[in-house]
Amino acid sequence: MVDPGGLFDIPVLAAILWSGVAPAHRNCPVPLRLFSPCPTESPHHSSWYPCYTAFPTSLNGTVYKLNWGLRPGEVPVKSRLFVVAILVLLFIGSTAIAADIPQAQSAVVQIRAVIPADARTAGVLGQSRVGNGVVIDDEGHILTIGYLILEAESIEVILPDGRSVVAAYVGYDHATGFGLLKAGRTDGLKPVEMGSSSELDVGDPILLVGHGSAAAIRPATVIARGEFTGYWEYLLDEAFYVTPPHPEFAGAAMLDSDGRLMGIGSIYTQVVMPQYGTVPCNMFVPIDLLKPILDDLIAKGRATTPAKPWLGVNAQESYGRVVISRVYGEGPAQEAGLQAHDIVLNVNGDPVSGLADFYRKVWALGDAGVQVPLTLLQGSHIKEVEIRSSDRYQYLRIRPTLKAPRSLIEKAI
Repeated sequence: MVDPGGLFDIPVLAAILWSGVAPAHRNCPVPLRLFSPCPTESPHHSSWYPCYTAFPTSLNGTVYKLNWGLRPGEVPVKSRLFVVAILVLLFIGSTAIAADIPQAQSAVVQIRAVIPADARTAGVLGQSRVGNGVVIDDEGHILTIGYLILEAESIEVILPDGRSVVAAYVGYDHATGFGLLKAGRTDGLKPVEMGSSSELDVGDPILLVGHGSAAAIRPATVIARGEFTGYWEYLLDEAFYVTPPHPEFAGAAMLDSDGRLMGIGSIYTQVVMPQYGTVPCNMFVPIDLLKPILDDLIAKGRATTPAKPWLGVNAQESYGRVVISRVYGEGPAQEAGLQAHDIVLNVNGDPVSGLADFYRKVWALGDAGVQVPLTLLQGSHIKEVEIRSSDRYQYLRIRPTLKAPRSLIEKAI
């Protein structure tokens, strides 16, 4: 049985949530002030960790995003009621979870990836990435969130017993965000059992498990299931939102009361809860999304279904408008003349009503390579452009040597 007192300090957690300050992870030491309005064009946090909200949230018509610092009196009263409800659920739920603590962490490893300076993602995600991974089979395959290992030139895995082994990149799926690697000498590790994430309901107690000491195991609650829209041309029809957020969320395991894997940690974000306001949380990718593509990832390094058209932009939603926040160098959008701060009005003549709608309209035009006609507001001028979309995998600089795991596994420490 899980002893909640041994995993976190409830009074401390209450104070954290009551004040509206999210726990900081090691790459983000500044407290997060959660309930203050700010202009939608405010810059994102500069850390490589995508720990900020992936889309603006709203409450009573005001757009809210993460800001830094803390001022008193910024937490809505109804949010405090939500805090009380969550604490009650955690106390009840944590005592109901039957997963044994040592067993819960026995399949969770730490991942350390080194990315070369010329990698496409180096400028955004950094060259040194650290997170968690979960051993999922007896062959040494480790599931994680893909941005940790994307374009890596070397990957090191720290096992639960402290051993360090070399690992090899196996595959990545942009549609789900999952990444897969393979490590040598994982003898003695018992793979985690995969569950069925469709069985997990809002209000269910869960464990969020990272690598390390017992402090890396956090009881939490599923507070929502629903659509997730990311600024990096990413859309999940259904994702898990859980709170309290885990400070080391990247690649962390989400386990149900039977210790089965239900999801993989992706980002820190916020959701607006009716009647309660904005709530800090993590988004976890459901494990059911892995099952149809796992064999492809192992054999081919990617899903074999046709790739969606990729434009090479980051975009944000502001009051229903889609604003381009970044254009990737040498990407399809840059070649077509798109610029940061452009507003997308239409896709193929159809008005765009939000970020998710923008993605779906682009993807509905066909597979990667299809022409994507856009109507933009660029400065004070309406501009018609046509982008020849691409396959994002062709844009990335994935090292071919890391696609042959055996060559690296033979060198395992």
